[in-house]
Amino acid sequence: MKLYVARHGQTVWNAQNKVCGITDIELTKKGIEQAKELAATVQNYNIDIVLSSPLKRAVETSKIVADKNNIAMRIEERLVEQNYGIYEGVDRKNDSFLANKRNFAYKYPQGESMMQVAYRIYGLLDKIKEQYQGKNILVICHGGVCRVIRTYFKDMTNDEFFNYTLENGKLEQYELKEACNPLKMNK
Repeated sequence: MKLYVARHGQTVWNAQNKVCGITDIELTKKGIEQAKELAATVQNYNIDIVLSSPLKRAVETSKIVADKNNIAMRIEERLVEQNYGIYEGVDRKNDSFLANKRNFAYKYPQGESMMQVAYRIYGLLDKIKEQYQGKNILVICHGGVCRVIRTYFKDMTNDEFFNYTLENGKLEQYELKEACNPLKMNK
């Protein structure tokens, strides 16, 4: 069972290096081209379903990929990007934003913590293992969510986690081991 994880195509705020969490922004022309390139990349991956964040930039990317490859697509609310609260729209190099980003258990003011995002995403990945056993899944989501998904499969130091970025329109592949059913183990 393979899990492919892709980040949506570029938005204006990505191009301007602004923090973009739950702010709902469309793709740029470059973002649309990145989505088309992603669609071409995955055409021979035997993907069974595309799961998309509900935010416009991910939905646009997902529709391009799903339509070009004739793959079913489903919106998955838990794939929404982290809510960065008061930092939505600020420069990504803002000192206060970066300080908050290094403290995983701190909630962004009026937003959510990385721990809350991890709880939501880990639960989703466990559910995907159960619901889609033997299938190849493409998840199209956001930079912060991609970072958390990576930790599900690979141990990372705090510094590695802080600095990890999956570029717009790019993809990573993971092996998603099927869910272990404790009831079957006891028999």
